Amino acid sequence: MKKVVQCLAAILIVVVVFLAGAIIRLGIRTNNINEDYSSIYMNTKYNIPVYIEGVDVITQKISCGYACIEMFSKWDGGDITEETLFNEYGKVVTSTGPKFAEEMNKRFPGYTTTIHRYLTNTELIEAAYETLSEGIPVPFEWAAIYGDDWTLHYSLLIGMDIQNDNITVANPYGYIEEISVEEFLERTSFEAYDNMPFYFKMAFAIDLFDKNTIFTVRKNN
Repeated sequence: MKKVVQCLAAILIVVVVFLAGAIIRLGIRTNNINEDYSSIYMNTKYNIPVYIEGVDVITQKISCGYACIEMFSKWDGGDITEETLFNEYGKVVTSTGPKFAEEMNKRFPGYTTTIHRYLTNTELIEAAYETLSEGIPVPFEWAAIYGDDWTLHYSLLIGMDIQNDNITVANPYGYIEEISVEEFLERTSFEAYDNMPFYFKMAFAIDLFDKNTIFTVRKNN
């Protein structure tokens, strides 16, 4: 019995040390991404607003990931829907960023989707702006409010007007959202998520979920 107790105690210590290390690492990564981004307002590359026409908002019925894929498909002239995706799998397979990128690459072979995680604020703005400049919507992860509650959510970024401090998002909760750059970054970093449950914090700590994450989509030659 003594050996069993000692073994369990050792396992508990390892788990505690691992989680403590993961939380410390998450804090460091969060500090790194939240750097000063004020230089974007003086950068002439952002003088020209970019906006993607023809993106219709889809109100999600099954999942935000599937709804974003449906919105992208409709914009691209396809006929993928949330229902066809769910009927194929019998479940939602886009709950994590890598799986969402995998599904985008599977559904849109004419494009290459790349996930970018823990970008600094300026890196995120630059990557998103460049993709929009190529005429392609940008899927991304952020904190969003549904009813009275914060959620982890996918949406499509469809417009950036840096000089006028305006970001335009097609939100599968059923509407076009226009917000400031500051609010956009507070939500992509999940700093805006008030009272985040402990299990979500742990999910970020063990890399199940990621902050400042977008998906650049490039048309294949």
